[in-house]
This record gives sequence, structure tokens and C-alpha cells, in this order.
Amino acid sequence: MTVDERKKVWIYIITAYLFSVAVHMLWAYIFHGYTPFMWNGQFMINTNDGYYWAEGARDVIAGFHQPHDLSPVDTAPAIVTAYLYKILPFSFESIIFYVSAFFSSLVVIPIILIAKNLKLLDVGFVAALLAGIAWSYYNRTLVGYYDTDMLNIVFPVFLLWSLMLALRTKKQQYLIYTALEIIAYRTWYPQSYSLEFAFFALILGYTLYLYFKKEETGYHLTLLSFMLLAMMAVNGWIRLAVVGLLYAVLVRDMLKPAYIKYLFALSIAAFFVSGGFTPIWHQLKNYVFRNTLAASKNVLDLHFFTVMQTVREAGHIPFETFANRISGHTVTFILSLAGYVWMSVRYPIMLLGLPLVGLGFLAEFGGLRFTIYAVPVLAFGIAYLIFEIAKFFHIKALRYIFIVASTLLVLAPNLWHAYTYRVPTVFIDKEVKVLDDLRHKADREDYVVSWWDYGYPIRYYSDVKTLIDGGKHSGAVNFPVSFELTNDEARAAKLARLDVEYTEKKATLIDEKKIDEDSAEYNRSTIAQMTLDYGFKDVNAFLDALAEDDFKLPKKSRDVYFFLPDRMMGIFPTVAQFSNIDLMS
Repeated sequence: MTVDERKKVWIYIITAYLFSVAVHMLWAYIFHGYTPFMWNGQFMINTNDGYYWAEGARDVIAGFHQPHDLSPVDTAPAIVTAYLYKILPFSFESIIFYVSAFFSSLVVIPIILIAKNLKLLDVGFVAALLAGIAWSYYNRTLVGYYDTDMLNIVFPVFLLWSLMLALRTKKQQYLIYTALEIIAYRTWYPQSYSLEFAFFALILGYTLYLYFKKEETGYHLTLLSFMLLAMMAVNGWIRLAVVGLLYAVLVRDMLKPAYIKYLFALSIAAFFVSGGFTPIWHQLKNYVFRNTLAASKNVLDLHFFTVMQTVREAGHIPFETFANRISGHTVTFILSLAGYVWMSVRYPIMLLGLPLVGLGFLAEFGGLRFTIYAVPVLAFGIAYLIFEIAKFFHIKALRYIFIVASTLLVLAPNLWHAYTYRVPTVFIDKEVKVLDDLRHKADREDYVVSWWDYGYPIRYYSDVKTLIDGGKHSGAVNFPVSFELTNDEARAAKLARLDVEYTEKKATLIDEKKIDEDSAEYNRSTIAQMTLDYGFKDVNAFLDALAEDDFKLPKKSRDVYFFLPDRMMGIFPTVAQFSNIDLMS
């Protein structure tokens, strides 16, 4: 790479990065000084799940948390945030509000590096400008959207870069880059299994093609081995040690070519023995093969309403919405597809982007959240199309005018969307004031009953426990809470007491290893366990018995509060659905 090319790469990366960060800051500019969205002089975040990681980071900084409080103190987002708080001169609230804009904009780096390797640097710059601010990517990474999405596209695009260069150069360094990216991605986002496996399957297919053509496949099998070992379902430090040791062996030329096939066989065995394929199937069942009713694993064979039927991001979306979220406009989306096909014909290595495109297209079946995955690859498509069409202009000035005008047209709907996207904060200041007051009254061991949408922010602001939240909201755990929120006070209070005490008891038994995942008690829902313990075989009879004055409750171990924000009235019909059913049929 020449000095001029190196400078151009840096200029493009810095320009695209600053452009992305600036656009991501629009929300803060628009709502500057709007006090309902602020608490203690700082903006509050605008995604419910963000309070999950914020709770974990807060507890990492504090150095302690309560048993069974579900705080994610061992997760990468919480640990990284806590580390940033310790080294940066900013408040904790400022860090969790602004970090998404700075992290998510890093996606421009691998995009431009890929383009540099293909000798399409200008194409990469336009693609980076679009990918950093595209409709759905902006929605899930703007300031205040403190969630794993701020790096969930950055990591796989870096992975795409290293895989492309591995296949194009066959250099050993890209073997370890690929493995490290998989380990980092999995550490940050444990649900990355499916995408990693899709990349693996694509390269495996290409390797088989080379094998049947009688071409050399030693490097490809080694690459697949590194991927499988990095994808094992074991501790990240163990995977890091394994791939590091293997790379050291390769660098010292201690692995003979004849042994590569044995290495590949060993890595396959390690992947499956460690349970590497299990999470992939679990994700497919959750987002694709889902049912409205789910039977619980207990002797009563109860049937609950599943939460996936009510989550907007897991529902079907219209084609126009699908196209807009990926490219900003339906026309741009169609042209992006055409450009990607054209680019793949000229540069077949771009077919490695198919797993990202495929996962993005899953949005047509599995929900709008997936559209962000297709953004960077199709951004390449429209950028390539612009520059290929520009070649038809023989006058240099006209060519530049066309490129600039086309780029602006592609960016315009995405910029307009970013400017008009006025998503509110999770709570307003008056609601947080209530939770802050509760923090001074309640003990950390107390529970608050509310719907799962509010579980994380309740725990963050009040430092208490909840029965359900954004990650714990299956039909089995939602049923009793729904019942408590929608039935008469006497039965609601009694079931709330039972729900809390049974939840704590079960968590304690699991901690003490008195029950395991294979036991009936572990898999049995709390409502089923209550029914059996009180001598009933019909849940409806048990629920009716709650109305009796002499119904005996377990000994109180903590207080239970109800949090009923006015905003819950908007989703109250959905809340009621979970208990407005007969669990026996």
C-alpha cells in the first residue's frame, strides 16, 4: 500500500466515522434541554434493555449485588461499561447514553478495509457513509440506545473482512484474526452462534467444491478448524488458549500438511461434544418455529400464552418497511440488490456476505430486528452500482457530479429518518421520581410486581428485584404476574406473595444444587408447583381457592410492591392475554 493510499484510507475512515457519530447525535440535539427526558441533569436512555446492562455495570462498579437479582455482572457489555467509567472523566449516565454512537460507528472501518483489499476504496467510502446511518442501524444504535446492537454488526463485518482476506491471501495471520473475532463476538453477544455457523457452512461448501475439483484445500480446512475451535461452547478463555496454541504450532511449521485433515476431524468432534450446535437450534425455535401456546414441562401439562406472539420486533413486517429499514427507500433497496449481484459476479468473494444478507432477510419471517444485518453488505451493492454506472460518463466532471448526486440521494431518506425519529426515553422524569423514592424505602431484597417491559428500569432505579423482565418473560412466568395485575386485590396479593416466595425458594435450591436441570421441580412452573403443593390437580381450582379467607400463605420473607405506571394502560389488553386463558386446556 502506497503512502497516498494509506492516507486516503485514514481520511475515508475518519470522515465516515465522524459523519456516523454526528448523525447518531441528532436525538440529543433535538431534545436538548427537554427536562421530561432527563434525570439528575443527564439524558436517560431510550431502550428498555439498556437498563439491564446498566444495572450490571452499576453493580460491577459497586463490587457487589444481591443473590438472585439477575444482575448481569459477568457480561461483556456491563464489564466494558464499568471499565469505561473508571478510565473516562464522564458520569456513568453520560457514558451509557453516548457510548452507542461511538461504538456502532466503528462499522465503517471493516467496510473500508474490505474495499481497500478489493481495490474499490471509493466504493467502500460511499458504502461506509450509508451503512453507518442506514434506517434500521440508526434506530438501534442512536444515542441512548444502550444495547448490544452497538457492536452486533461491527463484529461480524470485521469477521467478514478477515474471512475475505483469508481466502484471498491464504496468510496465516487471518486464521488467528478470524478466531479472535469469533471469540470476541461470542463474548459480547452469546447469540452470535447462528451467524458464525452460517459463515462456517458457506466456507465449508466452498472447500468441498475445491475438493471435488481436485484442488488444494489444506488452508481452507485449517481455517474451518480455527473457526470450529473458536465456536466451541466452552469458556472464552479456554477457546482463546486453544486457538492461540494452535496458531503457535502453525507459525513454527510444526503441523504437517498430512495432519490437517485430522485436525479438522478433531475440531468437529470438539465443537459437537461441547454442545456448539445446541444454541443454533434454540434460536431457530425461538424466532422461526414458534407456537402461540407452549406446554410447560410438568405433570399438569399446563399451556401458556407465549411472549413471542406479542413482541413487535419478532413479528412480520410489510415489504416497504423491510426495504426502508435496510436501505432507506424501496428503490434504493432494489438497486442495492442489483448492485450486490453485479459486484458478486465481478468479485465472487463478496458472496461471503450472504450470511449477513440472509439473516437480514429473515426479518420477513422473524421480525424487524434482523434487518440491520443486511445493511453493510447491501450498502456495498448500491455504492458499487453508483460507480459502475458513473463509468458510462466520459466527461470526468459529469462523472463526479453523478457520483456525488447519487450518493446524496441515497443518504437523503436515511438522514431525514434520523432527523424525524423522535423515540422517547423509557420513562419520563416523574416516573423515575417514583422509582427513586421507592429506592429509599424498599430493601434490596424486596420485589416489585409490574409488567416485563418495565423490569429492567425498575431494578436500575429502585435497586430491588422483579419477577419478570425483558429476558425473563416466558408464558409460565408471565401468567402469575398477569393474574396479579388484572384480578381482584385479595387474590392478586396472595398470588404475588406466593410467586415471590416460590421464586426465591427455587433459586436458592438451584444455587445449593439441590435440584438440577433434569429434575421435574426445576422444569416445573411456579404456578404448577403451587397447585401441587396445595393439593390441587386443577390450576383453576387452586386460583379460586385464593379467594378464601383462610387460605394459608407461606411465611413472609420480604415486602412486595406493585408498580402501575399510567403508560401500562396502553398495553393492558396484552398484559391480560397471558392470564385470560384456561391453563388446563
